[in-house]
Amino acid sequence: MPRVKRGTAHVKRRKNLLARTKGYKWGRKKKIKEAKTAVLKAGAHAFRDRRAKKRTARSVWQIRINAAVREEGLTYSKFIDLLKKSKVEIDRKVLSELAQKNPEVFKAIVKLVQK
Repeated sequence: MPRVKRGTAHVKRRKNLLARTKGYKWGRKKKIKEAKTAVLKAGAHAFRDRRAKKRTARSVWQIRINAAVREEGLTYSKFIDLLKKSKVEIDRKVLSELAQKNPEVFKAIVKLVQK
């Protein structure tokens, strides 16, 4: 059976690994052993933070809605309760964008809900 050295595959794997660590500090960008752990941890953090991003975005929407609603003399929790009771199905993301970019439309929604 002939001998297989696998040099090109080995080099390609290392080259791809180092390409993924481009921009990292110190030895994590050029030393294979450190680059492997850096890439592994970076991937884990990226996976976790894609989910955390959604949580933080929702809290930002709530803060924006609360600020806009308080100008109308309501609180966030009372406003959401009134929305549900009047069966207005607009999600928090859209409400926060309306409050920020179209305040007159948002005020109309608040007036509609308060009736």
